[in-house]
Amino acid sequence: MAAAAVTTNTAEGTRDRLVRTASRLMQRGGYENTPVKQLVREAEATLGSLYHFFPGGKQELAVAAIRYGDQEFTEMIRAGLAERADAAEAVEAVAVLLADALAASDWRDGCPVTTTALETVGRIPELQSACAEAFAHWEEMVAAKLLASGHPEREARDLASTVINTLEGAETSAQVTQSRTPLLVAGRHLARLVASYAN
Repeated sequence: MAAAAVTTNTAEGTRDRLVRTASRLMQRGGYENTPVKQLVREAEATLGSLYHFFPGGKQELAVAAIRYGDQEFTEMIRAGLAERADAAEAVEAVAVLLADALAASDWRDGCPVTTTALETVGRIPELQSACAEAFAHWEEMVAAKLLASGHPEREARDLASTVINTLEGAETSAQVTQSRTPLLVAGRHLARLVASYAN
């Protein structure tokens, strides 16, 4: 029994390492710039283990990595939204949290799916679909906060789309300029926008 448990834990650990490593490398360099050999080496795994857990190879692993990145980003958004009861203040809190996390990563770890999303549009449908699902998921979280604050459904969803799209652009600008300012400015103005609909 004990031996079986160890084997299972080791197997799960290898799969998780592959997914986490792929997510980080793709976040920084995209799908095309993430060689399988580098991925396996940094995950402390083997090519055999990659194809054992992901028979579809790099592409199947990449879909799992995008979903992992989606979950990580979701947790960050959820934490920001939970910081304030007021929806406008909560949106600004998300922007501050993203700015802090980006600065802490030395400007390397922005949105976990943007780079991959842009380079796979029209070329790799499975990856494009996984990226689209991630964006939709984040919008849904913001919309839920706005709905809970009394915004009508259509308004909440339109505002949520605006919030996520604006933060995505601001995060890219923050990476390029290596400054928290684009995200902080975006957060302040998004908060004003959300507040204006509450009046």
